[in-house]
Amino acid sequence: MGEQRTVIHLDINSFFASVEQSANPELKGKPVVVTGSQQRTVILTASYEAREFGIKTGMMLHEARRLCRDVIMVPADNRKYTHTSAQIMKMMLDYTPLVEVFSIDEAFMDVTHSMSMFTSAENIAYLLKARIRHQLDITCSVGIAPNKLLAKLASEMKKPDGLTVIAPENVSRVLETMPIKELCGIGKKTERYLNMMGIYTCGELGRCDEGRLSRKFGIVGSRLKQMGLGIDDSPVIPAEDADEVKSVGHSMTLKRDISSRSEILRYLLQLSEMVGRRARRYGVAGKTVHLTIRYADFSTFGKQGTLSQHVNQSDEIYQGVINILDSIELEQPVRLLGVRITNLCYQREQLPLFEEERRKAFMVNAMDTVNDKFGDFTVTFGSLLGNNEEKGSHVISPAWKPEGIRNVQVR
Repeated sequence: MGEQRTVIHLDINSFFASVEQSANPELKGKPVVVTGSQQRTVILTASYEAREFGIKTGMMLHEARRLCRDVIMVPADNRKYTHTSAQIMKMMLDYTPLVEVFSIDEAFMDVTHSMSMFTSAENIAYLLKARIRHQLDITCSVGIAPNKLLAKLASEMKKPDGLTVIAPENVSRVLETMPIKELCGIGKKTERYLNMMGIYTCGELGRCDEGRLSRKFGIVGSRLKQMGLGIDDSPVIPAEDADEVKSVGHSMTLKRDISSRSEILRYLLQLSEMVGRRARRYGVAGKTVHLTIRYADFSTFGKQGTLSQHVNQSDEIYQGVINILDSIELEQPVRLLGVRITNLCYQREQLPLFEEERRKAFMVNAMDTVNDKFGDFTVTFGSLLGNNEEKGSHVISPAWKPEGIRNVQVR
């Protein structure tokens, strides 16, 4: 039998809203929602005061106003959130080198071999919670358990500002009546199918015949049974050991539905520059370009095209996107556009052979340097001038990481 692990899961409470309340004490104790900077955005995070009125993440702004007339709407400041998140992740490294960032407001720590230095896992959790509250004036909920699956479950059990321990000997008791939807990895669709099989709790899932689950869910059936039993052997993987990124992309919800080709091309150029600049920052290039379109009725369409070579120059990505756009017929006005490159390779920086290519490379490097120092789109393409209200994706990616290619400085 292997060594008994101890894993901590930290979940920052109502992260975006908490950061805004910390930055502006006048917002404390009030119903605050963080939104994108566009009129048609949805709520990214609601403070616990706003949640008492029934306001939830993903809700439209008019719905929130209907539930609470006094709700305070704050535009998102993603630079502030990424900076705060990176500070917290750095604190976590003071207790163990095994820290895996799960999202901008969640992370796992494997403290199996560092507990003795700090007395216990609970003591590590109390120390970390106290530091975050004292230095950043925000709270977090912490779960401690024998693995990542249970640690995340534990952190959800007491919010806000909670600390829950699921000891190995208590796993079966905790899971017996726990609804299956509380387990990370079981979404609404899987829950619905399990309910149709008469399975509603983790205890029932753990007792279900594995063959029955496999006949319904294929190879996932075995994993589902293990989840019902609270078994999870997945390691806590630090950033330096994580798999290489598979794609680089940005999307943008527009302030209004558009149909004009010239307007669509303008936004696609901006998105291509955002993707290209991010790819160049981390020395990657993509051979496959993806275009995503969401129509006015929220139906979403995607198409990809493979290029003759790997690219990370914005104009080359843009040309690939144009080729895709020209191959389709738009069915209705467009609400959202997205550009992404995949099939990535890491490239060593080298001076182009031909003079024209060298001039282009120098120009792009100069643009990137200026924009890195003074902010996105300080220097940009002439056709994007005058489009100041639409710069940036406005929504931070759930895959954000404090280090590596996922560390995107969005506006």
